[in-house]
Amino acid sequence: MDYLLLLAPAIVVVGLLLLGMLVYGWRRPPVFGFKHNRVFGPFLAGYLVWALGPLERRLIHRVTPTQITVVSLVLCLATGGVVAAGYVYIGVWLYAGAGIFDILDGRLARLANRDTKAGALFDSVSDRWGELAVFTGYAWYTHESIWLLAVMAAIAGSMMVSYTRARAESLGATASGGIMQRAERVVLVSGGTLIASLVPGEALPIIGVTLALCGLASCATAIRRWQLAHHSLARSLDNAQSAGTTATATTTQQTSPMMARMPNDASARLAAGTSDA
Repeated sequence: MDYLLLLAPAIVVVGLLLLGMLVYGWRRPPVFGFKHNRVFGPFLAGYLVWALGPLERRLIHRVTPTQITVVSLVLCLATGGVVAAGYVYIGVWLYAGAGIFDILDGRLARLANRDTKAGALFDSVSDRWGELAVFTGYAWYTHESIWLLAVMAAIAGSMMVSYTRARAESLGATASGGIMQRAERVVLVSGGTLIASLVPGEALPIIGVTLALCGLASCATAIRRWQLAHHSLARSLDNAQSAGTTATATTTQQTSPMMARMPNDASARLAAGTSDA
């Protein structure tokens, strides 16, 4: 009976998501201003934005994007706490809610014309603290097993994905994309934890494998961004040096005929950097 009570909400949510996806695919209503990546293509990203549309319309001009960001951060903190206490099933829904609010804050900022650098900084830093809180909860949950190493890999990978992009962009390079960004981490960890909560006897290894996959994919994404950014910066330096060499050669070619028309003594003084004064 307890198992059915745990399973029922998940079945209802999954059923509603699938039904909504069928409606969206059949009607294909126009959806604008959404981003998608290689893992979640335009169909899934558009469907999610369309599904959240009614909530967006109720929240816009009633709450600020910063308030939504704070709610997302609080939900992440709560996720870490309940997972550390062993209530992984509750953690699934809290973390999924945090992911939804993380989508909403950016969209509300753009729709309400409140997209500012200060807000972007607050959102990015809150995301990092939120992820640290969540993974800290999983670290405590797995601290007596070998799966703690998987959590450490997930923490390292998630932090380096964000840091590599931020550092590359500060130097003028682009380092985005990859198979394991924040949205993918939320979906993977939430999905794996949901499966673990439905199989109590195997919860620890299922969560461990989930976080190991998250860690490996996140580290691979961070390393790939590092390679792309390094290549871009190195190519920019080579282009700049090539342009400088070309400019120097052009200047030399333009100066040589002028020196050739000068008297020999004037040419010698010019070449030596002296003058008649």
